[in-house]
Amino acid sequence: MSDPESRQAEISNPDRKNASGEINGHILTAVTLIGLYLCYRLVQPFLPALVWALTLAVIFAPFQRMLERRIAHPNTTAAISLLVIAVIVVLPATFVANQLLLEIAKGADYVQKITTTGDLRETLKHQPLLAPFSGWIEQQMDLSETIRHIATWLTNSAAAFVRGSVTQLMGIFITFYLLFYFLRDRRLALESLRAISFLPSGQIDRMFARVVDTIHATVYGTLAMAALQGLLGGLMFWILGLPSPLLWGIIMGLLAIIPVLGAFIIWIPAALWLASQGQWGKALVLTAWGGIVVAGIDNLIYPILVGTRLKQHTVLAFISLVGGLIIFGSSGLIIGPLSVTITLLLLEIRHDRKTMS
Repeated sequence: MSDPESRQAEISNPDRKNASGEINGHILTAVTLIGLYLCYRLVQPFLPALVWALTLAVIFAPFQRMLERRIAHPNTTAAISLLVIAVIVVLPATFVANQLLLEIAKGADYVQKITTTGDLRETLKHQPLLAPFSGWIEQQMDLSETIRHIATWLTNSAAAFVRGSVTQLMGIFITFYLLFYFLRDRRLALESLRAISFLPSGQIDRMFARVVDTIHATVYGTLAMAALQGLLGGLMFWILGLPSPLLWGIIMGLLAIIPVLGAFIIWIPAALWLASQGQWGKALVLTAWGGIVVAGIDNLIYPILVGTRLKQHTVLAFISLVGGLIIFGSSGLIIGPLSVTITLLLLEIRHDRKTMS
């Protein structure tokens, strides 16, 4: 059949034309989904860097806009913002890492010292609660060898931390590399998203606003809870007469920001040290304070605070935060709440469309 005859047949048979168009539409959808999946697999190794670069770009967007009003060169303003962010974010992280390494090294040296000098046996004998059991403990286990294993573990942990720091350093470099372009080209990126979005302009702007609110709520909620945990931890250190309560309070607050880690990394060893010195009352007070008050703030108050700012139920906020951390790691702190927020917004838009129709 010639082309004119084929076109005439299509005109005379609209059902065949509609079926062909529907098949082509399904093929296009399938190919698009495959392409999106492949793009996700390509992006997956860089997902943490992308998430944190986006988060920092949103948080520091007002500062970037202020610079752009004074400086006409986009590259210059983005570079200045990058430098400021590096000072605010990287320096505290470096400080905490150095302090942890120093304390791990001190802990390993202390453990080796009490093992080689015999101070451990003397300490056990002078503890009212442990003295009756000191002989039994030595019979049941080679205490000196056990302590040496602990010292070795502390030393290896420090080495592993350093090796992990190299990997983290690469991740930070990629994050800041992406952040530069997120800051410089954010308007172009937003316009590109508007152009390819299936949502009308008003609804896509509504989604952008909800994403910004979610990131602000999550980040500022995390910072507020970390500051409160550091304050309460440092206060208890001061009350109990432990050394450098201000320093350890700051470190506990900074550690509370980091997913998986937390203030317990500081107060648990401090409680064990108090117990080893025979100060069981102080050790129990610190353990109760850290386990109930400090940890309770993180597990109970934080989802309530963030959920209120996200305009989500506490249960949804808890699931999005904890589930995001479990699935995506540290970047899940942002991805989890964002996923729930965007899904709820799409359901709202779908409900509004059904109501209007």
